[in-house]
Amino acid sequence: MSDALNTSLSALNALFTQTDVTANNIANSQTNGFKESNVEFEDVDPSGVKVTISSVNTPGDTLPPDANGNPQESSNVNLPENLINLIVAQNSVGANVDAINAQNQMQQSIIDIKA
Repeated sequence: MSDALNTSLSALNALFTQTDVTANNIANSQTNGFKESNVEFEDVDPSGVKVTISSVNTPGDTLPPDANGNPQESSNVNLPENLINLIVAQNSVGANVDAINAQNQMQQSIIDIKA
C-alpha cells in the first residue's frame, strides 16, 4: 500500500475518533459536572496520524447546591466549538476520500498503460 493511501486511511481513522469524541461531548453538554474531551492530531513517520484524547479540566458554571447542600457545576462543553469541529471533520473526511479516489485512479491508469 502506498504512503498516500496509508496517510489518508490513517487520517480517516483519526477523524472518526474525533467525531466520536465530539458527539460524546455534545450528548453530555447538559450533564452537570461533565468534562469535555479534546482530540489532538500528530504526524507519524513515515505516513500517518496519531490521535491523543485529553480531558479539558476547566470548571463549568457554578450552579446552586443540590438537595444535600453539595456544590454543583454545569458541564464545561463549548457547543459552538464542538459544532465547528464536526463541520471541519466532515470536510476533512471528504478531502481524504477524494485523495483515496485519486490514488486509485492513478494506479488504474498505470495498470492500463502497462497492459
